[in-house]
Amino acid sequence: MKPSITMLSLLLPVTALAQNYPGMGGGSMSQADMQNMMQKAQEMQLCMQDVDQAKIQQVEQQAHKVEAEVKSLCSNGKRDEAQQQAMVYAQELVNNPDIQKIVECGKIMSGMLPKLPYMDQAGGSDDSVQHVCDQQ
Repeated sequence: MKPSITMLSLLLPVTALAQNYPGMGGGSMSQADMQNMMQKAQEMQLCMQDVDQAKIQQVEQQAHKVEAEVKSLCSNGKRDEAQQQAMVYAQELVNNPDIQKIVECGKIMSGMLPKLPYMDQAGGSDDSVQHVCDQQ
């Protein structure tokens, strides 16, 4: 089975982490740590087999579109509108079963996956959430 672009993009942070691992002496990853990480990557790949890659590509395309729209709103001084749009999109992501599956699979590699844009906005209007325009 060929690795998908999505899978490769999810594993890129693993490579960066391995190169900059602060663990065992010399700042490099030990053989055992590397093997453990590779095993977790394989487990994640098995978990991701149930995710419809075509749907994920649609989500990625939509994310790029929403991100561009939000940036445009921010640059035009429409902060409230940008924040609202980011929150609506984040809620759509949270409710998307394919994204839920990716998050579930991502727990296997906890802390090593890239963050989806605006996911921290899904919590609602909490004052502790940074404004979307200030994250750019």
